[in-house]
Amino acid sequence: MACLPIFISDNQIKLSGSMTTTESKPKASVYKVFRLKKPLKINADWEKPEWKKIKALKITRYMGNKSPFRPVVEAKMMYDNENVYVIFRTKDRFVRSVVQEVNGNVSGDSCVEFFFSPDSNVPLKYFNLEVNAGGTPLMFYVTLPRKEIIKVPENEIKEIEIAHSLPIKVDPEITEPVTWIIEYRIPLSVLSKYSNVTRPEPGVSWKANFYKTGNHTSNINYITWSFVDSPKPNFHLPRFFGTLRFQ
Repeated sequence: MACLPIFISDNQIKLSGSMTTTESKPKASVYKVFRLKKPLKINADWEKPEWKKIKALKITRYMGNKSPFRPVVEAKMMYDNENVYVIFRTKDRFVRSVVQEVNGNVSGDSCVEFFFSPDSNVPLKYFNLEVNAGGTPLMFYVTLPRKEIIKVPENEIKEIEIAHSLPIKVDPEITEPVTWIIEYRIPLSVLSKYSNVTRPEPGVSWKANFYKTGNHTSNINYITWSFVDSPKPNFHLPRFFGTLRFQ
């Protein structure tokens, strides 16, 4: 018996004898950032009351190959008149953290990263704040990715209060399950030295992304919050940043 031709529309594909619509790329992520109503102690405590009522965002999207072990990574954020606050919790294995030099290559260690554009009018210019599991930071202000970069000096980075749950150096690598926390307070006054800051208040939005890395560990991973459309791991693509909506 002759077979009739099957016509497949542009938005459909034929897989294993069935018809499915092609997958659309994920939309940029959105996170609501709520105001902190009283002073916050920076001590790497995920369970303290101020954070308990704040919903976490999930850092789940892999760039490049998925690692054999997949960390569970979450972050939360708040703000007040003078600061923004961020906390990360990573349920991990194969944790290594050896860089202790400020503005050193912390992203090679087990590391969490916050890239953000505090000037709502210039969303492609951004800070990248990277902190390894031992609490050592790197912070740059980027006006053109990979080309025009200002390193924030150590004395100014020290104005950012950082707390970490693991020792400053983790070596040898922790291969067993371990949960580690990074928490920090970023004064808006530090940001305003490099960028016009659209001060957080209800109705204001910033562009941002949150990441997890570990590219010098035995469980290499590059994970993002907001989807980044790149075949190779590259966090410096601000056009794919998600949105922080201050409440």
